[in-house]
This record gives sequence, C-alpha cells and structure tokens, in this order.
Amino acid sequence: MITVIGTGTGAAPSGDVLAGAELVVGGRRHLDAARLPDGAERVVLGPLAPALDTIGEYVAKDRPVVVLASGDPGFFGIVRVLAERFGPELLDVRPGVSSVAAAFARVGLPWDDAVVVSAHGRRLRTAVNVCRARAKTAVLTGPGAGPAELGAALAGWDRVLVVASGLGSADERVERVTPAEAAARDWGTAVNVVLCLDEARALGPLRTVAGPGERPAGWALDEAEFAHRDSMITKFEVRALALARLGPRLGDLVWDVGAGSGSVAVECARLGAAVVAVEKAPDGVERIRANAAAHGVDVRVVHGAAPAALEELADDPDAVFVGGGGRELPAIVAACARRARRAVVVAMAALDRVPAARQALTSAGFSCDGVLLQSSRLAPLPGEVSRLAATNPVFLLWGVREPLDREGVAQ
Repeated sequence: MITVIGTGTGAAPSGDVLAGAELVVGGRRHLDAARLPDGAERVVLGPLAPALDTIGEYVAKDRPVVVLASGDPGFFGIVRVLAERFGPELLDVRPGVSSVAAAFARVGLPWDDAVVVSAHGRRLRTAVNVCRARAKTAVLTGPGAGPAELGAALAGWDRVLVVASGLGSADERVERVTPAEAAARDWGTAVNVVLCLDEARALGPLRTVAGPGERPAGWALDEAEFAHRDSMITKFEVRALALARLGPRLGDLVWDVGAGSGSVAVECARLGAAVVAVEKAPDGVERIRANAAAHGVDVRVVHGAAPAALEELADDPDAVFVGGGGRELPAIVAACARRARRAVVVAMAALDRVPAARQALTSAGFSCDGVLLQSSRLAPLPGEVSRLAATNPVFLLWGVREPLDREGVAQ
C-alpha cells in the first residue's frame, strides 16, 4: 500500500500516519519537517522516474510506502502519476488543504467559479490567455512561469494579481499587486499560487457547475443582439461558419481584425477565448466595448488601422478573423498569416480580392479552402404569409496550419 499524505499549507504530517512506513518519499522540506520512523529509507524527490522505480521495488515486496506532498496531492499533484503507475486501488490518499483553496481563503473569496490552470512545467501562454478571458483564475506557478512573467504578459489587461507565498509557514505573504508591479519584481522560489482577478467581477453569481462553467447555450447570435452601425455587422450565417473554422476555446488567443461591431470578438470570448479586437473607427471602438460589456465578456480593444496596428500586439494569436480591410486586405491577411498559430478566417464581399488573400495564406504555409455563402431569410408579407429575402453574398476563406498541441508542438 502507498499512503499519500498532503501536508496542507505547510503543516507537518503527524507521527501516527508515518508509523510503520519502510520507505518515505517527498520533497526535502517535507522530509525535514516529518518525524520519520527509525530505519525507514528516505528518497528526496527530484527526477520522478528513479523515485517511482524505488517505490515499485517496495510495493512488489508488499512493504509499506509513504509519499509526502504539498496540499491536496490529487489536485495537479502526484496522485495522477502514482495511480497510472501502480493503480488507484493501491493508494490511500489523505489530502491536505490545497494552495488554491488557502489563497482564496486568505482574500475572502469563494472559488467555485474560479478556473485553475497549471503553469508548472508547462508553457505560460495557456495560463495567460485564461487570465485574460476569465474574471477569476488561479495559476500554479513554476520556474520561468511566475508572477513576474505573468504580470508582463498581462500588460494592457485590467487585472489584479494576488501573489501567495509560503502559505502556512512563518514566512507567509499574500500581496495584491498590479501586473506592472508584479513584472518589476523578483519573487524568489516561495510562491505557491497567483490569483488573477477582474475585481469588478470577482464575486460572481451563484453557480451550479464549478470551474469555467457551461458553454453558452447558443452562438451565431442574431444581429439584434449587438449594437451596430447601418447593418455593418457580420451576419449570423457567416459568423456561424467563421466560428466553426476559428475554433475558439479556453486558453486560446483570438484576434478580430477590422472588428466593426465586435460581434465575432464577443462570440469568441463567450466561447472561452481571450480576444483582441482591432478597429480603426473611434465610434467602432466604443461600440465593441459596449457589446462586450452587454454580453459579460472581456475583449481588449486596440484602436488603430491594420496591418500597422498589429505590430503592437506582442503575443501571436491561435486564430484570426479578418472582417475588413478594403484595398489593404492582402497586406492584412499576410500580416495575420505570419503570426497565426492555427487558423486565419477572412470574410470578403468583393470577390476580386479572393485570389490575393488566398495567395497570402498559402504563401505562409496554410492549407486553404473557402465557400460563397448566400442565404435567404424568412420575411413577413401582408396576409400572414412569408417570402424569402436574400442577404448579400459573402465569400468566406480560411487557412489552417498543421495542428499544434497546447505546448506549441506539431501533432
């Protein structure tokens, strides 16, 4: 049997749970804080494989093993690895209070509506994009993915970071800082977790489903759901296919270039992505912000004309929607294609621009496809009858790269 003990936020395990253990495995600080049985072998966790091999030797001889871990070892912890290697039936897990639960407790906030993402041993971009998209996120940090790096990546986003270090110890610190303040400091190695909060929305409504919540009940919303100018909005039929090709999801970054009313940007944000909308018209900028607020999502709006405005966007997007551009369209598509990790979708009313846009995508290594969308909607006539009213045809072109996994590696 393998007894896995979560030490909570700094608490040492009691002697009775260690009694009889012939092998005790854990981090150096856990082992130093525990009263180990006389004669027990101790293994300091470093590389995981040798420790698992040693545990396997003891398990094979039915000799008792204790593994010490931080917090709740079933929450982004060692329980997963042990269960995969030895089977869950051999585990006796005794969890402590996780650092996430402790950090939220310290600031007096519930966390059933928080999204928890690990950046420990993983690339930071997924955690950053979740922080951009959600009002309440807990980030488990690691080397090269700590408060400073997170703060630098959140420049321009309205967030507050709560940095919890040394939880449960005499050196415990819980500090509330801006992203810029976080980026300017050396935080050392004692950080447990960083909470990223949009304070205006941090105390959300009562939830039934914990975590990121359910996907929206519908998408490709009616144009009436958005403020727009003179019907200058991507129609819902076009938006439906564009969303399918963009594939926005939690952890992604999407650009909406030539955003207009921001209908595509808002829908991508509703589906969980972090979104940057680029719009050159001042009234359009305000309209996008109003539409985002009306739908309860966070969209960062950049006022400027593409392609030049794209140069100030530091992070490469997973997907891009291009809904405007005029004569500059080929140059805009080319600029987006150079940086998009997964897909670029372009909506065009002028068919003359299709060849140049397609060339821009294929030249950047995308495989290309497209369709001319023509639809007719039911419109009422006198006498309680209906006719078909045609909408303007739109050509939708999309380019797709070879799929990447969440770490940016080609699949």
